[in-house]
Amino acid sequence: MAGGKRSGERVKAGFRADLLVLAVGITFALVAWGYLVFAAIDFGATARHDGKGSAWFFLLVACAGAMLCMFLAFMLAVRLSRAVGWSEGATPRVKRDPTAPKGGKRAAR
Repeated sequence: MAGGKRSGERVKAGFRADLLVLAVGITFALVAWGYLVFAAIDFGATARHDGKGSAWFFLLVACAGAMLCMFLAFMLAVRLSRAVGWSEGATPRVKRDPTAPKGGKRAAR
């Protein structure tokens, strides 16, 4: 067997159920977002032409639902990109050494 820098064990890519669940969740959230946007447009047209108070209420509910669905889709997309390896989480800040003196050059004077 060769001894080069790429001579390691090959990892077989197998089926990952967690990625499937994330992809289905993103798809569901985007379809729900599209439906709610369409409903909000319809409720908005009804509210403008007929002036019904209930249409304004349903317009607000559809808008809030659409925003939540899009937020959910973005959050699931971030989780999917981290699970696949396209991105990584934020690195934690390095904590200050407790034995080091506080302040900079001015404080040391």
